[in-house]
Amino acid sequence: MKKNIEFLRVAYLGGPNIWTYRPVVEAWVDIGALEDAPSNTIPGFYERLTDWLPGLIEHRCGVGERGGFLQRLREGTWAGHIMEHVAIELQNLAGLKVGFGKARGVGKSHPGIYKVAVRARNEQVGIAAIHAARDLVMAAVEDHPYDVAATVVKLRDLIDEHHLGPSTAAIVDAAAERRIPYIRLNGGNLVQLGYGASQRRIWTAETDQTSAIAEGISSDKDMTKRLLRACGVPVPDGEVVDSPAAAWQAAQDIGLPVVIKPTDGNHGRGITLDAREQTDIEAAYHFAERHGSEVMVERFIPGNEHRLLVIGGKVVAAARGETAWVKGDGTSTVVELVERQLNSDPRRGDAEAFPLSRIDIDEDGAILNDLARQGLTADSVPAADQAVLIQRNGNVANEVSDLVHPDVAATVSLAARIVGLDIAGVDVVAEDIGRPLEEQGGAVVEVNAGPGLLMHLKPAGGEAQPVGRAIVDHLFPASSASAGRIPVVGVCGTEQTQQVARLVARLLQLSGLHTGLACKDGLFLDRRCFDAGDGTALQAGQRLLINRSVQAAVFENSAETILQQGLSYDRCNVGIVTDANGVEALSPFYINDEDQHYNVLRTQVDVVLPSGSAILNADDERVLELADLCDGEVILYGLDAASPAMVEHLAQGGRAVLVRAGEWLLVQGDVETRLGVLPVGRTLTPATLLAATAASWAMGLPVELIGVGIETFVSESNLG
Repeated sequence: MKKNIEFLRVAYLGGPNIWTYRPVVEAWVDIGALEDAPSNTIPGFYERLTDWLPGLIEHRCGVGERGGFLQRLREGTWAGHIMEHVAIELQNLAGLKVGFGKARGVGKSHPGIYKVAVRARNEQVGIAAIHAARDLVMAAVEDHPYDVAATVVKLRDLIDEHHLGPSTAAIVDAAAERRIPYIRLNGGNLVQLGYGASQRRIWTAETDQTSAIAEGISSDKDMTKRLLRACGVPVPDGEVVDSPAAAWQAAQDIGLPVVIKPTDGNHGRGITLDAREQTDIEAAYHFAERHGSEVMVERFIPGNEHRLLVIGGKVVAAARGETAWVKGDGTSTVVELVERQLNSDPRRGDAEAFPLSRIDIDEDGAILNDLARQGLTADSVPAADQAVLIQRNGNVANEVSDLVHPDVAATVSLAARIVGLDIAGVDVVAEDIGRPLEEQGGAVVEVNAGPGLLMHLKPAGGEAQPVGRAIVDHLFPASSASAGRIPVVGVCGTEQTQQVARLVARLLQLSGLHTGLACKDGLFLDRRCFDAGDGTALQAGQRLLINRSVQAAVFENSAETILQQGLSYDRCNVGIVTDANGVEALSPFYINDEDQHYNVLRTQVDVVLPSGSAILNADDERVLELADLCDGEVILYGLDAASPAMVEHLAQGGRAVLVRAGEWLLVQGDVETRLGVLPVGRTLTPATLLAATAASWAMGLPVELIGVGIETFVSESNLG
């Protein structure tokens, strides 16, 4: 039989799943005849694979030490397991650092079929990596050439196209460190941190606190300068002009040299620095006019350009710029010198991940203007040892945060507040950022909204600064108890999970919280259904979590949903498991026994927060086994108050909801609270009412509200 690897299914599990808390790509693969050909039986396989991917030596695998996976390769392992590690390594080479992966055979009844799961920070990249891993493994098996470099380039292109930019990713990663959940709201960099009413939104370095008025002011450089000057911030003298002749006249009035720039430009576009001659100033006017709606002439401030990042009124990072020069050799053109002396720097590149951009002379009018002022063009051949100025700005990437004088920090912070920006990139020109601006003639030249963060995250020189964390701390102060979270309840099982979810949602609503509900009946906000379709899918559930009016959310989950997509939320305050039935329905997922089903159900308990509670049915032995997996409290419910599990749980001081002699009881240790006689529901089982009671108790709802709310719900259900 021909050796081959065939994909049976590839899926992206975007929420917590049977593999991990994090999103993964899961591939079902049939390795066919390779089931009888582990890696140690294929001549040259080990050498080819390790030659293509030398980084595999860092994979510890189950051995638990460096080189562990290579040991497994030498001893003999199977194609599904190898695909897992290859997919991880390809993503790492492309710049998305991942480490998690698992590969498991589905069972003796289906030899050769494996489930392979690999951590995927991005869906498109993860899926492409698993497909590339299959092709690479087959090339190694068949001793065919494989172009690893070309594959990595394709993955990097997918990262550039689909993944979060480095600035946004730094903020999201900082949020993850604080266990703050996030949801990506579009294909770009619009991201929600937190859930429902506790959420905040970012768009790269802009937040939902960034005022549109402030952003409008910052984009008008003349208005910004007038406001700053009025409040005592040193800024260069300048005026807006409407013609080349007016620019020359203004330059003479202000005093040469001058800067000519568009009033609403950004990223340094259209700026000419240190202009001294009339012809240069008139040419600079036309250059600036192409990049903005109006042109400004202002006094040239000698010194280095600095970018200071202000977050929440504090300077958290600073970077200094450097001019870029080349030295002639008497034979090479300016373009050739730039390519050899500047663009060869490994810190330069076209992608966002590089701290310095490549210099493309033909596409940069400012460079061409500066060359012309030196009597040169891009094709000129400078004399040997002739210094040629290439770029005056655009290289603000050297970390100098520790050098900033307190007076400078106070001035820059004031500038951001005057404009009204919660996050601002303030450009300062000064000879020495370690001295007050006034004593050296320095000035604030721009205040920018949505500043780039890369210069601080990956500086060309100096230590990276934790600016992503600073933004997260600004949005979610350490004193914030919610940390972006709202109360979340998840219900999993097969027995009346829909009714349990609806009842818990009703009780939360009665407590005064605007409550979202996602269940098989649809999506609800309080008692209003706004989508009557099945609401148990991941994306349906996340529609609740992006709604700013939602103060609490309840989700009905099924084993099928967990296997197909993962949970809609990362963690929950309360996780309810009603039963361990329904394994027969999972056979299409190669789940064929109770142990495998148990691993699916545990997902609901695994995600319970340490401060939360797992609500477990004490009358189901398999559900009871989940108790040891919970990071938080375990509350039992059941109809058999005398069961050994219930008695032991209460003896240890645990909480339980039960029925004894017809009475409906909340019990903790030997303390009992009577709610009365358990209501009789025409369609609702007693176990359903007990599960909802336990969940509401865990959420801290008043006992009186729980009793009255459930009785009312049962009465309405009986009428319906």
